Amino acid sequence: MKFKRAAGILLHITSLPGKYGGGTLGEEAYRFIDTISKAGFTYWQILPTGPVSSSMCYSPYSSVSCFAGNPLMIDPDAINGETWYKTCKIKLPKVNEHFINLPEFEKNITAFLMEAFSNFFNFAESPHIADFELFRKQHGHTWLEDYALFRTMAEKLNSYNWLGWNRKIALRDEQMMAKLKSENEEMIKFHIFCQYLFFKQWSDLKKYANKKKITLVGDMPIYMSMNSADAWANINILKIDTEKLKPEFVAGVPPDYFSATGQLWGNPLYKWRDKDGSLNEETYQWWLKRISITESMTDILRIDHFRAFESYWAVEYGEETATNGKWEKGPGMAFFERLKKDTGHIPFIAEDLGIITPEVTKLRLKLELPGMKILQFAFDNNNANEYLPHNIETGNCVLYTGTHDNNTSNGWFYGDEISKDDREYIMEYLHMKDWGEFHWRLIREAYASIADLVIIPAQDILGYGAEFRMNTPGTTENNWIWKLTNEAITDEIVKKLRRMAEIFRRLPESR
Repeated sequence: MKFKRAAGILLHITSLPGKYGGGTLGEEAYRFIDTISKAGFTYWQILPTGPVSSSMCYSPYSSVSCFAGNPLMIDPDAINGETWYKTCKIKLPKVNEHFINLPEFEKNITAFLMEAFSNFFNFAESPHIADFELFRKQHGHTWLEDYALFRTMAEKLNSYNWLGWNRKIALRDEQMMAKLKSENEEMIKFHIFCQYLFFKQWSDLKKYANKKKITLVGDMPIYMSMNSADAWANINILKIDTEKLKPEFVAGVPPDYFSATGQLWGNPLYKWRDKDGSLNEETYQWWLKRISITESMTDILRIDHFRAFESYWAVEYGEETATNGKWEKGPGMAFFERLKKDTGHIPFIAEDLGIITPEVTKLRLKLELPGMKILQFAFDNNNANEYLPHNIETGNCVLYTGTHDNNTSNGWFYGDEISKDDREYIMEYLHMKDWGEFHWRLIREAYASIADLVIIPAQDILGYGAEFRMNTPGTTENNWIWKLTNEAITDEIVKKLRRMAEIFRRLPESR
């Protein structure tokens, strides 16, 4: 795939202003689309939209499900306007802060959704009930029923670690499953109801975005979470010892310049191949289903950790670090050839950061997938650095100032992550005369580059410092909580962005 010359913005749904504490699919999302359209953007990139839990520090990259939506993104105001919402005892407090109190927000929204659930099945008329039942029928056999039962049991047992559950529940004994479904029918129905609301609101928002000629860029982590409905319901496609109820190997990355012991992620690894070396059909079918559903929600997908399709780092379960892992061959070209045959296209941005071998690059180029370039990685006083704009050899890439895992660009530049020599080199390269203009000079450099698509994190557009970064890898506190406040993106900023898009030919052909 190849992009037309354009610009985009990176902002997660939960980082929208969100009058009740966190961003939702409501009024603020529609206003944001209007704002970025006026600013000359064509793309809106978000983070994964799956359900999150406190046990996994609310990380969207450690979701409870690859298929379900995050109930915390459901807009309460839209429910308040429904004819079936008659008893309104839950009053959500209004908040206009820079950070989300996630436990409090989760508690408030869950209580509100429980009340909405009661209202719906007490007062909704038959067309609404029929619409709910149709949604349940359409998705039930593919993922919905498994997800709802998993959430119910995790909450009932106070643990998402299904490997530690009763063996019959963990291995989904048929009689046990029937018993659990019968005993927990109401809570299962509640979780399905939340998904019904989420997908209804998501569909409306996507239609509006596309109407305004905004393309949604989704984000797909390559691995599922160990503590997820996906792993519980699909143990056959994972390298998990069913006798010991323990993983055989888990995911991570080896030691590198940034980490002496590597990163031990702990995700279960896929059984990509059969004993004869051919593509495992069950694993492929799960991926086909996953891509189909995720793609229906967005227009393009960023594949996180693309290099694992070529080869991945496998660490024996029980190791304390990722040091002693080994490289295993991924599904490679066979997977993508089959995918293209079945779907007709491969609409991916390949996240090709980190340890990238010639084999990984060869796979990406053969698939003609755009890779990623990060400007924060460019300035190490080395004129041959591949991320420097003058060294970018093809427009078929996506250029970012930074990502959700980076510090904000101002936090990076003005902080202690770079040396004095590197800072002086950056100022010389960007032809900066004033220290205060850094974030705008960096954005201008991205816009002026040959990259077909540039995507700028919202914090960089606003010139925010380190305290407003989205995530610090390797830590568990103060991540995923930043959000916009009302009117943060001013008319002056909008005009400045639009003029830059006009100068560097990144405006859409028509709006």
